Amino acid sequence: MRWDNLTDGTEERTGALFGAGSVVTRTFDTPEFRGITFHEVRARSALNRVPGASRMPFEWTVNPYRGCSHACVYCFARKTHGYLDLDTGIGFDSQIVVKTNAPELLRKELGAPRWSGAHIAMGTNVDCYQRAEGRYRLMPGIIEALRDRANPFSILTKGTLILRDLPLLRQAAEVTDIGVSVSVGFTDTALWRTVEPGAPSPASRLNAVRTLTDAGIECGVLMAPVIPFLGDAPEQLRTTVRAVAESGATSVTPLVLHLRPGAREWFTAWLGSHHPHLVERYERMYAGGSYAPTWYQRQITRQVHELAAEFGIGPSRRGASRRALVPERPAGAAPAGPTQLTLL
Repeated sequence: MRWDNLTDGTEERTGALFGAGSVVTRTFDTPEFRGITFHEVRARSALNRVPGASRMPFEWTVNPYRGCSHACVYCFARKTHGYLDLDTGIGFDSQIVVKTNAPELLRKELGAPRWSGAHIAMGTNVDCYQRAEGRYRLMPGIIEALRDRANPFSILTKGTLILRDLPLLRQAAEVTDIGVSVSVGFTDTALWRTVEPGAPSPASRLNAVRTLTDAGIECGVLMAPVIPFLGDAPEQLRTTVRAVAESGATSVTPLVLHLRPGAREWFTAWLGSHHPHLVERYERMYAGGSYAPTWYQRQITRQVHELAAEFGIGPSRRGASRRALVPERPAGAAPAGPTQLTLL
């Protein structure tokens, strides 16, 4: 996908950014947005079809943003910024594409005679409740459009801003199937500050899980990523699963870190800077490709499920909430095993 393919060509301003003909670029001198540039586009479509070769349990997604200020060093979606000729490192964290007309487009597309009412997954590429959503407020209109058509959907997020839309989520749950999952891979605050510097703290996310479940919205936790040698010690897993159980989460699904091209280079550079003694161990562990060895993934899954049973919470159930946990995999990518799923 190229930059100009994101737009419908109706804006009044014409930009020269990467050859695009209709991009409005903004910066805001406020603490929460300092250092971030927003590229506002009017998209041609809100609905994205998942590649046919994908094994994902949904066919359609909505992604109102490209790039993510959560700045997670492991984020698989970094490579997608390169499709727009944007930097996949710092640029991914600070150059955010905003599809300003996503809600109105979605409402139109959901009302088209050809639309079948299929499940729509959100948050499977970049977080739809990242910091930008506080200003652009695209999700209320998106949820309203889905609610009004009684169209099933799911949301995966690290953003506590989802609580702002709790009334809309409750309304939607009355007329259709919805799934909500929050991503919390660990509770170690030192690790969080270095690998997810722009995301809400793990404790804040688990508080959001509690608020959602107390309000009657079933919420699962995607325990992702479990980071080898940094977040996989037995006591770390125990602490995290205990906290997930105490949050009232309906399910927990562990996913081991995987490193696709694009994310792999950025993560390796971070590792060399913060934990240089681990670089060779990672090279050996991921010598076979993007995924950790199957034996290791199974070991982590077994440990987490045993801890979940101990603390009274079961592994993730199949169904609407499950759909929120499994993001897109491009056509031609290696088939995913039971724990080889894309991380947000």
